[in-house]
Amino acid sequence: MERSSLGVAAAQTTPVEAGLHARVLDHLGTAICAGELAPGAVLNIDELVERYAVSRSVVREVLRVLASIGFIETRRRVGVMIRPASAWNVFDPQVIRWRLASAGRMAQLRSITELRTAVEPHAAQLAAGRAGHDEASDLVGLAAKMWAAGKAGDEERFLDLDIEFHRRVLLASGNEMFLRLQELVAEVLTGRHKHHLMPHHPHEQALQLHADVAQAIQRHDGERARQAMVQLMEQAFDEMRSLWEQTGEPERG
Repeated sequence: MERSSLGVAAAQTTPVEAGLHARVLDHLGTAICAGELAPGAVLNIDELVERYAVSRSVVREVLRVLASIGFIETRRRVGVMIRPASAWNVFDPQVIRWRLASAGRMAQLRSITELRTAVEPHAAQLAAGRAGHDEASDLVGLAAKMWAAGKAGDEERFLDLDIEFHRRVLLASGNEMFLRLQELVAEVLTGRHKHHLMPHHPHEQALQLHADVAQAIQRHDGERARQAMVQLMEQAFDEMRSLWEQTGEPERG
């Protein structure tokens, strides 16, 4: 029964509807994160249908998604109301993407970097004790490819390799809960690239620290792997702050 229902739902969603849904969802999500739609504001379904020129079914599905991540709630005799930021699922990759697109970008980057600093160094330490020979060798190879892409100024290639490197460290930790953070890490790295908070040519220190993490894991040196990852997190945030200050914008929105 469940499989049949899912199949019907998928069949009823056309590519056009999916595209409209994504567009409306991104616009509303970004507006809420930017404070353009403040907590307590009420959304009217008919107004949204008219504003975005979409069907009521598309709007309802968008509102369902927004409700699932804590952005809105429906109250009797009031309607669909925007919820405060304290209610949001801040681990949702979409929320991270929208917050990075808002004026509070640096605050979001700071929060994620603090989380990563708490988790990734420990993941690297665990990986040094748990990674197999092939896993460790692959990490060393990835670090070498990152070095080459960084020196060549190939930003797209470097981004892909950077995302994969951190995913592999989380995977090698052997902790399935750490691995679940891979989408969060991918979003913040992609956001740095998209919002020009990453230098065209990565600093040599960052390239070296990735290599240090990989080599320490390969040598089963857990403490060195942890220390190198801490330094990498600190270097990344200092780099982001420096680039942000060049724009003349405040750190908090």
